[in-house]
Amino acid sequence: MDNIIQLNKINKEYGTTVKTKVLFDLNLQFAKGSFNGIIGQSGSGKSTLLNIIGTLDKPTSGEVFIDGKRTDQMDSNQLAVLRNEKIGFIFQFHYLLPEFTAFENVMMPYYIQKNMFDKGLDKRANELMDLVGLQKVKNNLAGNMSGGQQQRTAIARALINNPQVILADEPTGNLDSNTSETVYELLRDINVKFGTTFILITHDRRIAEKTDRIIEIRDGRVYSDFSKV
Repeated sequence: MDNIIQLNKINKEYGTTVKTKVLFDLNLQFAKGSFNGIIGQSGSGKSTLLNIIGTLDKPTSGEVFIDGKRTDQMDSNQLAVLRNEKIGFIFQFHYLLPEFTAFENVMMPYYIQKNMFDKGLDKRANELMDLVGLQKVKNNLAGNMSGGQQQRTAIARALINNPQVILADEPTGNLDSNTSETVYELLRDINVKFGTTFILITHDRRIAEKTDRIIEIRDGRVYSDFSKV
């Protein structure tokens, strides 16, 4: 299976006068269509790693490839284009715009990319609302929805541009156990249906154990890397 993401000798330091090293010579690859979990204590470097994969941050040294393109040498405009085309993000805090409806929030990444609304995209947005089980409440303001509904809206939003990779940082962190299970099953269904590559950061060991691969980060290094497939 081809790798869609490859990290070679990734190091990350913060600070100028007093430098703090967060990541140490990480080498990781992620196969197309794989479903991966990253675990680790707070401060272990896992969120920094996810930000580097998602091109929201750059390594101090090392190489990052996404779908064969080296991203650590791209400028901000090139990165913005690549993110819109290749990557969807799901965060613990959904960052929906409360004054817009769920449906409008789902359409927002396309609007940001194209600077216009495309009525032809309505069909895909409606299909995504069906997929996440929100068709009946799609016209509700995001601020008036439950936490689980808001997170499912964020999942649909992450899918609107047909990304090859979904990066999820604690996507069930603010949800109760039953809703967390529902959200996990939804992510897994998307992985199977569309062949989307998933990388999930989670503190929930139950969720991590359901992924196909568990990578544990300790003190900025890969402590363990266990694959079930």
